Amino acid sequence: MSRTPPTETVPSERAPWARGFEHPIAFWFGALCCTAGVLLHLPMYYSARDMGYHLRGMAPDPAMIIGMALIGIGLVAALYGVLPGDRAGLRRSVTRVRVQALDDAPIRRQHVALLAVMAVAVTIDVMKPTSLGFVVPGFAKEYGLKAPGNPHGHPAAAWLPLVGITGTVLGSLVWGSFADWAGRRASIMYAGLLFVTTSICGAMPGFQWNLLMCLMMGIAAGGMLPITFALMAETIPARHRGGLMVLIGGEIALAYVITSWVAARLVPHYSWRILWLIGIPTGVLLLVLNHWIPESPRYLIARGRRAEAEAIMARYGARVVQDSDTPEVDAVAARAGYATLVRRPFLGPTGAIAVLGLGVGLVTYGFQLWVPTNLQRIGYSAVNSAYVVRNAALIGLPLTVLMAWLYDRFGGRRTIAVSSAVTAAAMAGFVIGGDSLAHHRMLLSLLLIVPLSAVSSVVAMVAAYASEVYPTRIRARGTGLAAGMTKAGGVLILAVVVSESNVPGIRTTALIGAIPLVIAAVCFLMTGPETRRRRLEDITRDLGGVGLELDPVAAAD
Repeated sequence: MSRTPPTETVPSERAPWARGFEHPIAFWFGALCCTAGVLLHLPMYYSARDMGYHLRGMAPDPAMIIGMALIGIGLVAALYGVLPGDRAGLRRSVTRVRVQALDDAPIRRQHVALLAVMAVAVTIDVMKPTSLGFVVPGFAKEYGLKAPGNPHGHPAAAWLPLVGITGTVLGSLVWGSFADWAGRRASIMYAGLLFVTTSICGAMPGFQWNLLMCLMMGIAAGGMLPITFALMAETIPARHRGGLMVLIGGEIALAYVITSWVAARLVPHYSWRILWLIGIPTGVLLLVLNHWIPESPRYLIARGRRAEAEAIMARYGARVVQDSDTPEVDAVAARAGYATLVRRPFLGPTGAIAVLGLGVGLVTYGFQLWVPTNLQRIGYSAVNSAYVVRNAALIGLPLTVLMAWLYDRFGGRRTIAVSSAVTAAAMAGFVIGGDSLAHHRMLLSLLLIVPLSAVSSVVAMVAAYASEVYPTRIRARGTGLAAGMTKAGGVLILAVVVSESNVPGIRTTALIGAIPLVIAAVCFLMTGPETRRRRLEDITRDLGGVGLELDPVAAAD
């Protein structure tokens, strides 16, 4: 006996707060519990204002304990709210259906709104790891850890950034898989909720609790970049896609400007903990902006929500069509996974992306992370070092626009190769000058522009390139791998710092970062396919992976 399929609820029939969620009431109930739980951590933090907001040695008060319980309940409820339903139904619903984009479609106001929200998401996301460099000095002082300003402390202060960056590597991989399974929008929303909850790191009294929450914070932050790039690649028309994605990804530099400004203005008054606590309003902001974040049409079709996909794609210049050549989803889904990224035809691009990501990570977390600490070691005050970093990052913001234009004009492969080589050359300046640059403040600021701003654009280009070169059904995994590799270099250099209990100087960190960047430039020129203004299907087809891109929800570029 056949069963009548349920009637699909089209977007206009659902309340705005319920759109895009499998179980909206569960998600928003969880979000409310999490927000209340986080707010219950603030009284203990505020009670320590007369002690410089030092919480070391204090026991959690009842409000904090209740808050932790609410957060646990809220995260479980919100996760249930975003998870997809029957996977068997997913397999039955998508035979011979795909999404076709209009490559000559103009940029519409919906695209502009999406790009603006994605810029906010990327900025909020990157503020988490960039804050580590400004947190470590105060964190080390409060807990008596070994750092340049306290050589006899124990254990090493580098444990905090090591744990945090390790979390971002794990998060990039986990969120890549989650976004390919549960959807791009659902992943962004849940990550935003985690931004709110992990901000309680700023109210943790114990050293071990700080490490645990920093790990969770890293996991939350690790996935936002790959998810946003996967969503943009599937929504922005091909002739605008590359440059706009790099421009949005370049908000990494803006995040560094904002973080350094906040550190200079607020840390002297509210301690290093304020850099974590600002995750409360920024995470809530991301949740509020959910109305302008569409779900990927590929995911909607896979869930059998074709009417909703058609309504979204009509706004973004694409249409849903039948494709008689598209195989069943269960025939291709079984092969999807991270192992696919290291098999032909993706082995060459994956290798180039991995080497570049490693080099960028060594610069970002081996050099950039320790810039505030190293500047203080060679004579700058904490406030002055924050201002030097802020000024350099601010001056370098136009480089983001330049990098985006180059990516759009000359293509990803050549732009990435040249940018890597130029960054390596700038790092050579620190190898030559070393600590003596402290006496040449203008030269120091100029040299800092490249590792603080240009490297941020290189990170954006890696993510953009990965979102273009990999097929739809493994796109979030591909961008997750790229993002994870940009953090893996940080894990390596921070592990060295922890093992030696010493922060390397400017000359050493610059040299370590420059070498893999040169290697990456060569790898991209030799093995990287060109993606400039090309349909995603054509890129994959040229790699020899025709069958891989012919999934039931093909590229919407």
